[in-house]
Amino acid sequence: MAMATATATSMFLPLLGCLFVFFHGFAGASHLFYEELNTVEPTSVSEQYRTAYHFQPPKNWMNDPNGPMYYNGLYHLFYQYNPYGAVWGNIVWAHSVSTDLVNWQPLEHAIYPTAPFDIKGCWSGSATILPNNKPIILYTGIDTQGRQVQNLAMPKNLSDPLLREWVKPAQHNPTMVPNGLNASSFRDPTTAWLGKDGHWRVLVGNKRHKRGMALLYRSSRDFVWWVKAKHPLHSSKDTGMWECPDFFPVLKKGQLGIDTSVNGPHVKHVLKVSLDDLKHEYYTVGTYFPNKDRYMPDNTSADDGTGLRYDYGKFYASKTFFDGLQNRRILWGWMNESDSVNDDVAKGWSGVQAIPRTLWLDKSGKQLVQWPVVEIESLRGKKVDIVDKVLASGSVVEVPNVTAAQVDVEVTFELPSLDQADRLDSASLTYPQLLCSKLGHSNTKQEGGGIGPFGLLVLASKDYEERTAVFFRIFKKAENQHVVLMCSDQSRSSLQEDVDKTTYGGLVDVDLAHGSKPTLSLRTLVDRSIVESFGEGGKTCITSRVYPVKAVGENAHLYAFNYASAPITISKLSAWAMSKAKIN
Repeated sequence: MAMATATATSMFLPLLGCLFVFFHGFAGASHLFYEELNTVEPTSVSEQYRTAYHFQPPKNWMNDPNGPMYYNGLYHLFYQYNPYGAVWGNIVWAHSVSTDLVNWQPLEHAIYPTAPFDIKGCWSGSATILPNNKPIILYTGIDTQGRQVQNLAMPKNLSDPLLREWVKPAQHNPTMVPNGLNASSFRDPTTAWLGKDGHWRVLVGNKRHKRGMALLYRSSRDFVWWVKAKHPLHSSKDTGMWECPDFFPVLKKGQLGIDTSVNGPHVKHVLKVSLDDLKHEYYTVGTYFPNKDRYMPDNTSADDGTGLRYDYGKFYASKTFFDGLQNRRILWGWMNESDSVNDDVAKGWSGVQAIPRTLWLDKSGKQLVQWPVVEIESLRGKKVDIVDKVLASGSVVEVPNVTAAQVDVEVTFELPSLDQADRLDSASLTYPQLLCSKLGHSNTKQEGGGIGPFGLLVLASKDYEERTAVFFRIFKKAENQHVVLMCSDQSRSSLQEDVDKTTYGGLVDVDLAHGSKPTLSLRTLVDRSIVESFGEGGKTCITSRVYPVKAVGENAHLYAFNYASAPITISKLSAWAMSKAKIN
């Protein structure tokens, strides 16, 4: 566990990891501890950048989503929370419930330090529903020796529909200890799955030197006594500590989700890890061999930090669960702030959860697809449509009569002949974020590429001085082979200096060469300080945090633009004003 040095702003805080430990002045993993600030109660909570329909507590610090589940008619979300301040510290498992994944009711904190096995911290973990319909939580605790250990908690009263109280039986805890392991790199247990042999399995994040590892533990039906397997389920060299691992099956065909214990020839498996060193996540699609308890990724994406990501922006410590009500797999992810720590203290809060996303395997079998849960559409209000609008080269068109600071936009662009696409060397494809940062988005016709940039300007001021650009560029890789780059450019998102204005980017796996009229689609959810975008039906997702000074409230504008050398047609654009959800 690397030593951390506090910086002046959270933009230089790495995308904060799944676990941090603080004791005797030591800050572990990727989280920084501001001792003088972690119990500073805000005198008032700033509303300017608070979200209207993304999950967050009324005030103070929040990070990882923990133990999400659907149980007896309610969705449960637990999360890492500081009850006393807007920076990390004093972490407990806060708890909220919902009937629709949109509106949330806060409950009492579910797990907090009380016993020798977690007295120095109650960190991230997961929930599993046992066959007797009994939920159980595995979480990382820091014991009196400063070791990371795995503990279990269970509802005190199953007849309580809200599951408000949780107990941690002393006779069973800790359930897993780091014998022979680095005690500071042993954390974040996954949802468990049940094998045909009647034994439960669970993964715990780990590393050996620079090799990231997903340790495998097995238990009998009691879910209490766990034994470490000889070999990890999977590992990868030079990836560093694997935080917040997640392992689950997906159907080879269709968009339905399946229970975590399902296996067979009709499924693939997904292993996702959060990289403590690089401060982002990646996942692979592959095959799980239950007879050997080993996972082998397919040779379709990199098994390292350059691999596939759920989200190419601010999105970390993610966690999925199986929703048995709707037969879908749902993904939660945490977005940290981009402003300074002092700003967080002043505004009284820090951290937001992304919109929960339905997740499934793409028809190609090579990657996952994500889409905001359909329930979020219940907040849609007044609608504005633009149909068959030609965007001339160098043009910007405003989407009128819409609340641009709080909006859901879906647009389909019809492209010209692909012959005009600029060529791109293969080496540039490895780091699309750097490519987006280098190219940016231009505001003059002459600076544009052959096909692109074109897309949306969101949270923009009327004079364009502030704007966040979400856009595509299309390049030619070889004859009849094209590459689609999707970017979220924050470089001009705010007049404030002390904020992170990183440009994010990812590639979109789509074949544009087939069909007489190639198209690309984009959906962007704007929520005051959040820009959450889904390219080509959710094949590529990018989330940004922005803090405009001028483009706030009624002074925010929404535009479609085309800075390419050729015209682009908006086949259809629909924008909905979004109502405020009832959250905590």
